[in-house]
Amino acid sequence: MPLDVSPRDRLSLVWLQSGGCGGCTLSLLGAEAPDLFSALDFARIDVLAHPSIGEISGAPFNELISGLCSGERPLDILCLEGSVMRGPQGTGRFHMQAGTGTPMMQVVADLARRARYVLAIGTCAAYGGVTAAGGNVTEACGLVFEGQEKGGLLGASFRPASGMPVINISGCPVHPGWVIDTLVQISLGRFDAASLDAFGRPRFYASHLVHHGCARNEFYEYKASAQQIGQLGCMMEHLGCIGTQVHGDCNIRRWNGEGSCIKGGYPCVGCTEPAFGERDHPYLETPKRAGIPVGLPTDMPKAWFVALASLAKAATPERLRRNAVAENIAVHPGAGPGKHSK
Repeated sequence: MPLDVSPRDRLSLVWLQSGGCGGCTLSLLGAEAPDLFSALDFARIDVLAHPSIGEISGAPFNELISGLCSGERPLDILCLEGSVMRGPQGTGRFHMQAGTGTPMMQVVADLARRARYVLAIGTCAAYGGVTAAGGNVTEACGLVFEGQEKGGLLGASFRPASGMPVINISGCPVHPGWVIDTLVQISLGRFDAASLDAFGRPRFYASHLVHHGCARNEFYEYKASAQQIGQLGCMMEHLGCIGTQVHGDCNIRRWNGEGSCIKGGYPCVGCTEPAFGERDHPYLETPKRAGIPVGLPTDMPKAWFVALASLAKAATPERLRRNAVAENIAVHPGAGPGKHSK
């Protein structure tokens, strides 16, 4: 059943930034069709505070946050961009709210308990992301996840006032359409717990794989592989692309209708996944065992892959074989069946 959003005419939103680079905001500001401000107006959302588009700052900002934390003012949607900084030693003093003596992690926790919906914007806010990678000396984490493990700042059982779990709109940076679609669906009362996957990601994008819609799929089908960056072939076999395992509709719904990592010639490195930042091998290398890539499609047995790959490579058209290791199309498709123009 759709959730009752609010008895008020418009929804209030506060957007905070913590341990991150601000790239998700930059991506969101580049939204087109619709642009961010048109989408917010359509969704009846008033932005009370945002580091880039909000007008409030300084003492008035702190007064606003104090009023929201105390419950004097209602808060419908809390968005956090960037991981929660809990260090050093759990004090949160690596990131303090400016002009106060309060750690930002405490502010986030207090607002989350008051908000009707809580959104983690980007992989850092959702799972810790790059900020939590390696030794994680800052003790960074996501709102309700630390990597693939539930917990984070708020704990696995946390629910805001709506009863919805925290919504993890992962990506590094997040796709602007994923944020806008989520906000609009919340506004329309059409977003509930069934709309999320096991890691709290909206299913409308997480039920796709990056592989879906990839412009290099013909090369993938015939296992016609690029040997180095800049070549046109499939990048799974030698260059570390894991688009067959990563959740996202990046190649179906491209940035501004045109761009994606793979479209730009770079392999998918899995930025929407909880374990992003913790790979045990270089991003541009494909680890193999007995010549077989370790990272196969999520639901393909290795034996099937070996058999299909052998058949595909044996049947690879010369056009694909040559184009795979070229930087520009060397052999064009023929004018008719069975014909190729060289």
